[in-house]
Amino acid sequence: MFLREDQFGEAVGTSFVKAQPTARAERRVALQALLACPTGSIGCLGDDDVKAVTDDFPHVIEEPVYYCGYYSPKSYGGNSYFVRHAAGNWLIDAPKFVAPLVRRLEALGGVAHFFLTHRDDVADADRFAAHFHAHRVIHRAELSSQPGAEVVLDGGGPWALAPGFLAIPTPGHTEGHCALLVQDRFLFTGDHLDWDRDKQRLAASENYCWYSWPQQADSMRRLADYRFEWVLPGHGQRVRLPADEMRAEVLRLADEMRSGEV
Repeated sequence: MFLREDQFGEAVGTSFVKAQPTARAERRVALQALLACPTGSIGCLGDDDVKAVTDDFPHVIEEPVYYCGYYSPKSYGGNSYFVRHAAGNWLIDAPKFVAPLVRRLEALGGVAHFFLTHRDDVADADRFAAHFHAHRVIHRAELSSQPGAEVVLDGGGPWALAPGFLAIPTPGHTEGHCALLVQDRFLFTGDHLDWDRDKQRLAASENYCWYSWPQQADSMRRLADYRFEWVLPGHGQRVRLPADEMRAEVLRLADEMRSGEV
């Protein structure tokens, strides 16, 4: 979630407030977390106006990539992202369909394309697609989650979707799981991998692998064939590293997954 480590902590199966925000900027970030929370688990007893931050999403990460906030419980609180592009904007995985976010996306030029990494994180994709007349892209093995998807990926890929947009097969977490590489810089990884902020390294979870851990390890190794600086996950912490350092991290993780050291 959109949580600052100095304000929120984690325990087994839960998160908690470990320090009350005081400065104006800190309080705004806390209100953003309150607004984005898929379960409404964050409360506020002060006189802060939550409506004041409704236009903060989507929140720029680095142009042209934005973080959508407004997590949906339908996707287990998964992250979703917005990418601005002159030939048509993209959504990657689906946030909650709420009026403030829809209005902001409209103001940013709407959504022409919708990339869905896998079945778990589709949330309100059908509502966004209908509203914006966007073309949903998903692998055939995940199609039962969005049977009306307009673009279906077949086979083993990779697939060039548009200039600078490459869909990469990453089976493992689910059978048809795919990542999206944008401009050879931004990798939207779905549930394939994320950043472990405690250990400060890339990570993957065998406990939440629903299809094949050996295939997920193989998929991880193949990612080293691509150049990117950002890992933007469906769940967990995002991170930016120099491309060579990122590749080394991917190779290290793939080796650990194969050897059973993760």
